Amino acid sequence: MEPIDLEHAPRLSAALNERDHILGPENAPLTLVEYGDYECPHCRRAHSVVKALRKAMGKKLRYAFRSFPLSAVHPTAVMAAEGAESAARQGKFWELHDMLFENQDMLGPDAIVVWAQYLNLDMKAFRARIEDGTARAKVREDRASGIRSGVNGTPTMFVNGFRYNGLTEYGELAEYLQSV
Repeated sequence: MEPIDLEHAPRLSAALNERDHILGPENAPLTLVEYGDYECPHCRRAHSVVKALRKAMGKKLRYAFRSFPLSAVHPTAVMAAEGAESAARQGKFWELHDMLFENQDMLGPDAIVVWAQYLNLDMKAFRARIEDGTARAKVREDRASGIRSGVNGTPTMFVNGFRYNGLTEYGELAEYLQSV
């Protein structure tokens, strides 16, 4: 794998903060930030790859997901992202995140409500966060940070703040992460 030209590589414009959804230790030597779309089939494959990498790398990898719905081609992507953000308020972001990707072929308003109920979310609070626009604001914030970072498709990944332009297949991404 060819090393990244750090002088010219696109950089992550917004550092991770308390509003991000992060798995892994803060002091991990590697940080992987993904901009993704819950309806994107490429993101679904990347989701499986990232889960396997997190398991294999353990405490060496910190992972963050930011929503970047491509609503022009994926009509339920915004709704799915808002659902995940609403679930986050109840500490269930990652659970709904996984369900959205693992059941991508069944995305829709009814399914998201069923999954929220399955996770035992307070449905009044879940709906309120969507209806009052706070979930939408977070999705827009993620998307705007992606645009500032040069994201124009999904999945787009950044490793330690620099854009990763390789394949999001396990072997290639693992090899790259081990070389950083």
